[in-house]
Amino acid sequence: MRIATLVLRSLLGLIFVVFGLNGFLHFIPNPPVAGAAALFWGGLAATGYMLPLIFAAQVLGGALLLTGMLVPFGLVILAPVIVNIFSYHLYLARDGLLVATVVCEIELFLAWRHWAAFAPIFAR
Repeated sequence: MRIATLVLRSLLGLIFVVFGLNGFLHFIPNPPVAGAAALFWGGLAATGYMLPLIFAAQVLGGALLLTGMLVPFGLVILAPVIVNIFSYHLYLARDGLLVATVVCEIELFLAWRHWAAFAPIFAR
């Protein structure tokens, strides 16, 4: 189980570091979007701060997972990003729903493996 945790933690961290950096450096071309998805991205871009904030959260959370330092904190940083990625693909762009679901499952698995760090939040 320790090896699976290490592999999945590293995979999730790598995904978010790469795609977070891509938001700043644009080394992977983004597929074209249309309709409501395009309006959504346009709204995020129009704020002037939301996309850099999302990409910075991805890089920070992913780096924490990759280094193994403060893994529960990295999971907390990435949780709202992952919820939004999943929701985006569920409601606006179904083509990436499988990958978004796998990312959600990895996040939940890692949260379960680090449950001791989260348990006090749910204590009475």
